[in-house]
Amino acid sequence: MANAPVTQFLKHHFRHFNAATLVEAAEAYRAHLEGGGAMMVTLAGAMSTAELGLSLAEMIRQEKVHAISCTGANLEEDLFNLVAHHHYERIPNWRELTAQDEKRLLDRHLNRVTDTCIPEMEAMRRLEAALLEEWVAADRAGECRFPHEFVYRVLRSGRLEPYYQIDPRDSWVVAAAEKELPIYVPGWEDSTTGNMYAGHCLSGTIKNVHTVRTGIEYMMELARWYEQTSKTRSIGFFQIGGGIAGDFPICVVPMLHQDMGRADIPVWGYFCQISDSTTSYGSYSGAVPNEKITWGKLGVETPKFMIESDASIVAPLVFAIVLGW
Repeated sequence: MANAPVTQFLKHHFRHFNAATLVEAAEAYRAHLEGGGAMMVTLAGAMSTAELGLSLAEMIRQEKVHAISCTGANLEEDLFNLVAHHHYERIPNWRELTAQDEKRLLDRHLNRVTDTCIPEMEAMRRLEAALLEEWVAADRAGECRFPHEFVYRVLRSGRLEPYYQIDPRDSWVVAAAEKELPIYVPGWEDSTTGNMYAGHCLSGTIKNVHTVRTGIEYMMELARWYEQTSKTRSIGFFQIGGGIAGDFPICVVPMLHQDMGRADIPVWGYFCQISDSTTSYGSYSGAVPNEKITWGKLGVETPKFMIESDASIVAPLVFAIVLGW
């Protein structure tokens, strides 16, 4: 830490408002880990297309992250970038695009995420081909696995290695596979690969729709992980964005308390959310952390932080402090 230039810069310059909260949240994250705690990170939005793997992968390797909840989009888009990075197109003037400009991108099979276009053939179809082999093999064998388990299988098979276009050390999913990290992917069926899977079920390529496990079973697995881990470690919650990636896992505590009568289960021991959602009536993603006390998710003493800013800027800076950069 003595020679951590990024950390020193942030502590010197980030003194007020959201900037100060960023530093305080990062230091509390470090303190939580140093006290023996574990941390769940949740990924909403398009963090993988924003290449958060550049810092998140190292967080995973250094065991600063112990579980991840993410959208299906973040799970797959990290691998899209892994195998098709050179085919991506950046659109610096994306705010100026007309409807006809967007149609021309569609005609070229380029799917835009803000300033970045994901190439369908080199990214999406390449991953689909590898996943389909695993889905069909499991279907024929009568096996049922979670979406991330199929992704781990594909990575370990080496099928995608000839197509790698970035250093795999910059892929957070590769790092997660190497660590056997628990991943929970609520709502996977609304992702590109989830849509592909539905199509293959409709066409009859896959006979048993339950070959890929989803939703309720993910919550059951999460409950088992939380119950077991919380016996020896306080578990923190670092939420990037809003939506189902965060809403789903944070509910595991009140589910265990209220629906299963497990009063012995501790609440989350740390909470931080990076949010660009305006605090408003009825907005869960924009709700201040204290509201979660009333739902039995956080305690009065839980360290709580809300950083209202762009997650693609904030998350790497928080991770830099946690990593001692």
